Amino acid sequence: MRFEAEAEEEFEAARGLLVDRLVRWGGEQGLPVDGFTAETVLDYRHRATADGRLGLWEPRHVEEVLLSWLSQNATELPREERSDAPGTLRTLLRYLHAAQLADPRGPSLHDSLAAVDRVAEQYPAAMTDRTRWGLAKFWAMTAAEQGVDVRDGAALQRFADRARCGEAAYDGQALDAIMERRLTGRALSGSARAEPQLPVALPQDDALRRPAGASTTVAQLRGLTEWAGRDGRPVTATGRLRMADARELAGLLGTGDKTDGVRSSADLPRLGLLVEWAKKARLVRVVKGRLYAVAKARPVLADPLQLWLRAFESCFELRQALLGARSGWHVESMLFDVYEDVLQDVLNTLYSLPYPMPWSRLRDTVHLAYRTSFQLDGGSDLQHRMWFEHADRDLRKALDLLDDLGAIERDRGMADPVFLDVDLSDAGPELLADMPPELAELLGVAGATPDPVARERADRRREELTAGPVELIRLTELGTRAVRQRLLAVGRDAPLIGELAGAPAAGLLGVLAEEYPQDAAQAELAGWITARGERADALRELTDVVRTTPFRTRAQVMLGVLLAALPDDEGVRLVRTLRRDSQLAPLALSALAQRGLLSPEDMIDSEHLLVLAENLLQLVELAGGSGGAEEALRAQGPEARDAIAAALDSAHPDRAGLEELRQLAAQALRAPSARLGGAHKRERTAGKSGRKRRG
Repeated sequence: MRFEAEAEEEFEAARGLLVDRLVRWGGEQGLPVDGFTAETVLDYRHRATADGRLGLWEPRHVEEVLLSWLSQNATELPREERSDAPGTLRTLLRYLHAAQLADPRGPSLHDSLAAVDRVAEQYPAAMTDRTRWGLAKFWAMTAAEQGVDVRDGAALQRFADRARCGEAAYDGQALDAIMERRLTGRALSGSARAEPQLPVALPQDDALRRPAGASTTVAQLRGLTEWAGRDGRPVTATGRLRMADARELAGLLGTGDKTDGVRSSADLPRLGLLVEWAKKARLVRVVKGRLYAVAKARPVLADPLQLWLRAFESCFELRQALLGARSGWHVESMLFDVYEDVLQDVLNTLYSLPYPMPWSRLRDTVHLAYRTSFQLDGGSDLQHRMWFEHADRDLRKALDLLDDLGAIERDRGMADPVFLDVDLSDAGPELLADMPPELAELLGVAGATPDPVARERADRRREELTAGPVELIRLTELGTRAVRQRLLAVGRDAPLIGELAGAPAAGLLGVLAEEYPQDAAQAELAGWITARGERADALRELTDVVRTTPFRTRAQVMLGVLLAALPDDEGVRLVRTLRRDSQLAPLALSALAQRGLLSPEDMIDSEHLLVLAENLLQLVELAGGSGGAEEALRAQGPEARDAIAAALDSAHPDRAGLEELRQLAAQALRAPSARLGGAHKRERTAGKSGRKRRG
C-alpha cells in the first residue's frame, strides 16, 4: 500500500492486482466501479502526493483527486459514456476498509464517503472546465472535437502539425491558463513525493509545557506583550519604539543589547528582533502610532506550549529581521533568498535522526541547496568561498534563534560514523556516472572518475569529523513536536510511536510492516498489546487478522512483523506453533524458512508442497493482476508445469487461490486444465468459488 516514487514496476504490479480485486468485489457487491478510473485515482495517491499512502484518504485528497487530478489527466472523448468517478472512488474506499487495507490513521469510512458526497456535485463542472485540463488532455480533446481520431497516431500527428502552423482552431485563453498553472507550479505532477521519516517518540503535551515555559524567548515574548499592554506604547513614525521605551524594555527583558550612546532603537538588534517576532506571532500590533497587545492572544499567552508553538511558527517569517541588510553598504547572503525553504529543510533533516548531526554535515547539505538554487558559474573561487562563508554566518544566526527558543540543542562530541564520507574509491563507473554532479562534488568525485581536488576536499571533511570533538546539533522534544506538526500539515507521513495503540490489528500490522524499523515496531507493538489487557487475547487477535487477510503477500509480511517484533524470541515460538495450524501453516513455514529458522531437511513432504504452493500464489499476486500473472508463470518455463501440478494437489488452504492459479497456468502454459493436477476436480465437487475475473 505504499511504494517509493522510483519503484514504478512494483507500484504498477500492485495497482493491477488491487484494481483486479476491486472490480471483482465491486461486481459482487453491485457497486459502480470503472477499472481505468480506479487506476487513475491510485496514480494520484502514488505520484502526486507527499506521502504516497494508497490506503489513506483525507478530505483534501478526495477533493484534489476529483476536482484537479482527474480533470487534468482523465480524457473523456466526445460521444463516450462518462465514467462515474465519484462512484468508483466510493467503491474503492469501501473496498479498502472491507479488505483491511485502509490506513488506521485516516478518517473513518463514514467520514471519507461524506467527503466524496460533498465534492461529487462539483465534479462534472471540473471535468468540463478547460482551464483545469492538463496540456496533453487539452490537445487530445481539441483534436477529438474537430473530428480527429486520437487513437490514430498518424492522424493525431497531422493535427499537431496544423496546430503548430496556426491552421487548427483552439481555445487560446484556456491554453494560457493551463500554461500559467504549469509555470507557477499549481498543476499537480508526479514530483510531490517527500522522503519518509522515521517514527519518533514524544511525551504528552502536558509534559512539554514545562520546557516550553522555561524558554528564554517565550519569557521575553510574554514580557514584551505584557509591557505593551491594552493601553499600548507610543512608536515613531517608522513604527519603532522610542529610545527611552526601548532602554526600559531592553533592561526588563534582559536582551543584552548595549544601550549606552545608542540614539535609535533600530540599533538594538535583539530587542528589534523580539518586537518583530511578537508582531509575526500576532501577540502585538501597531495601531495609530501605538504598540498594543493583541486581546485575542490572551489564551495563547496563558498556555506555555501554545505560545512556544506560535513563536516557532513565526520563525519562518523573520527573514528580514534576522538576516536583512542593516544599511545600503551591505548585501544579503544567499540564505536570505531561500531562507524559509532552507530553514524547513534543515529542520526536516534533523527530524527523527537517531544521532545528532555534525555542523559540517548540516552545512554541506545546505551548500547543495545553494548550488541548485543559484547560478554559481560566474565569479572566482575566492568569491564563491566568500559567498558560502557569508551564508554560513547567516545559517548560524538562524540556528542561534532556534537554540534560544529551545527547538534545537547543540553540544560537542564525536560524530557518529554514519556521517563520515562514503569511500567511493571502489565504486563502479555506472554508479559514478549516474550520480548527480552536486552529490559527486560533495563526496569527492566528478563524473565517472575521481576528481583529486574534490577528493581532497572530501578527505578534509572526513578529517574534520574524526580529528576530535565537533559541534553536534539535534532537535529537542519541543522541536520534534513542532516539526512533526508542520510535516502533517503538508501531508507528510510522520509516524509517532504510540499513535497506533487503538488501531485495529490489521491496520497496526500493515503500518508496522511498511513504515517502521524493527526497534520502533517492537515499541509500537508492545504498546498495542498492553492497551489490549490480556496478552493471550491480543496475540490471538493478531494471528486471526493474518488468517483473514485476503492478500497472501500482505499476510506474509504481517506474520513477519510478529516474528521479528515480539520480544525475547516470543515471535519465533509463536510462528513455530502456527506450523501446525491448517490455515496459517504455509505462511508460518515460509516465514521460518526465509529467516533461516527452518531448513528444507526439517520439513516433511507435505510441508514442502505447502511452501511450493504458497510461493506460487504469492508470485501470482506480486505479478499484479491476471495479465501480469500469466506472464510471470510463462516466464518460469516448461519446468513450471510439474511444480504447478504439485501445488494444485497440495493441502494448501486457499482453494480459491489454487483454482485461480490453475486457470492462469492453463492460459499461460497453453495446457489442458486436466493436465495441471487434480485440484480442479475436487473444486468441481465442492462447488464453484463464485469469483469472477474482469475480462
